[in-house]
Amino acid sequence: MKRLLLVVDYQNDFVDGSLGFPGAEKLEGPIAEKIAAYREAGDDVAFTLDTHHRDYLKTQEGRGLPVEHCIEGTPGHDLYGQIALLQRDTDTVFRKPSFGSAAFFERSRLSQRAADEVGKPPFASIEIVGLVSNICVLANAVLAKTACPEVPIIVDAACTASHDPALHEKVLDVMEGLQIQVINRI
Repeated sequence: MKRLLLVVDYQNDFVDGSLGFPGAEKLEGPIAEKIAAYREAGDDVAFTLDTHHRDYLKTQEGRGLPVEHCIEGTPGHDLYGQIALLQRDTDTVFRKPSFGSAAFFERSRLSQRAADEVGKPPFASIEIVGLVSNICVLANAVLAKTACPEVPIIVDAACTASHDPALHEKVLDVMEGLQIQVINRI
């Protein structure tokens, strides 16, 4: 049974762009290694892209976080560095206008329903890496846990971060409380 790696929002604007922060660039190598390992094992890799438009500042999120970022068609929307080079045309890419991806949830839920018919889980595990730990990584981990309650959901602490290290640690605690496995935590 295949595993799924979900790379969340590892985009230019979150690494060294308008919402970038020191240390985000250090995740590039570990995430690239993880993508390579999943591919070598024949497992699936998918990506989310935070996707906004020029009217972002007029949206609810834009009023709460008034920093234009990940505007579709700009360099800030693109995947960062070597991660962009590792994304394949055959990979599923979920463009999302909010923190969690409704399309990822629906696809996972459909996979769960199909698996229920044959009496097995849809994935051996769903592992989540990327940015930002206390926002989009958390939201998508909760969606994965909701869509596939019997599938182990894993977040690699060495492959996610936040602009606020204390908040990062707190969100890892919250995810553990939600029975999401947090690995490689220092």
